[in-house]
Amino acid sequence: MTVTTFEPQHELNQITPRPQSYVRSFLFRFDAIFTLNQGLLLERHYLNENINSQQSQKWNGSQIPGMKRLHVSAMTDAVRDCVAMLTPEEPLPAAIAAGQQPYFKLHGSSNWVNGASGGRLFIMGGNKAIEIDRYPILSWYHRQFRDHLLRPGTRLMVIGYSFNDRHINTAIVNAVDQGTLRIFIIDQQGVDVIDKRNPRIPIKTPDPLVEKLSPRIIGASRRTLTSTFGSDNVEHSKILRFFET
Repeated sequence: MTVTTFEPQHELNQITPRPQSYVRSFLFRFDAIFTLNQGLLLERHYLNENINSQQSQKWNGSQIPGMKRLHVSAMTDAVRDCVAMLTPEEPLPAAIAAGQQPYFKLHGSSNWVNGASGGRLFIMGGNKAIEIDRYPILSWYHRQFRDHLLRPGTRLMVIGYSFNDRHINTAIVNAVDQGTLRIFIIDQQGVDVIDKRNPRIPIKTPDPLVEKLSPRIIGASRRTLTSTFGSDNVEHSKILRFFET
């Protein structure tokens, strides 16, 4: 069995890896992180790390807005705290703390429970938009997503998203129509991940999503993050230019 570490540089046994090449350093650059994943990868490896505090004054920590520990304990444990069960705060809307990088889980999380019912709070399967409206915290998260996309000069980096969720696509398209959104895609299909037309059909009709988003795409990468943050300095420099455009 092969175990991959969160930081690919560690697998290369580099004695003095470049701090700016860490995945954590990369994530630290964003004004907000939105995810559709319900797992706890970033909770375990990123949110509770004191990342880059010595390099930047932008953030002094991370926050999952509107969520709190389900059970408060006097005992503290960094490992257990990052995966503790969470429940929505009341009342909503929540506040985004100054100096805290917000991390929004748009479809909920495997360690979230709904305070009212005690059931798990995450969305799967079809009809996601309808299910999201059942939970005030998720509805608020999606308003935050739409509002961030509409901010003047916003750049959206899309990592590993299949463009198969209509409610997410709608928010992105609306931001293209109404604002100045620009997009960078990281996916093994590159920009082709947007195109959902049948490749077996030789004559294709125009794809509305492709037509809408293509003019706003400022770059793409087909490499995996393991490669980009491991040894591919050229690709690494390419994605970092996203923050300069």
